[in-house]
Amino acid sequence: VQLQASGGGLVQAGGSLRLSCVASGPTFGSYTMAWFRQTPGKEREFVGGISWSAVLTYYADSVKGRFTISRDNAKNTVYLQMHSLNPEDTAVYHCAADRDRYRLGRRPNEYDYWGQGTLVTVSS
Repeated sequence: VQLQASGGGLVQAGGSLRLSCVASGPTFGSYTMAWFRQTPGKEREFVGGISWSAVLTYYADSVKGRFTISRDNAKNTVYLQMHSLNPEDTAVYHCAADRDRYRLGRRPNEYDYWGQGTLVTVSS
């Protein structure tokens, strides 16, 4: 499975962005998907996840109420809608896929496939 993330860019504090991640292959619909983010010198941080059926979503406390994860299995795509962005949200955002469809993981080592990342920069 290959994951291609896009949608990052420069935005002012208080603004919004929507990230997309397109997956190759026919099994996307069976994976738990998630977004992580990383800044230089820091560990990769969980942002939000979504179950294979899209019934369940879960978020880091730092983004709850501001970010929304969703997926369209017909398009092999997972999204991250981000509102009320602040400079602390500046990071490279990565999408990830977990072959274990019954796990709702928050740790990077629980995910099997990773996208290359897309940079989000929030200016103050």
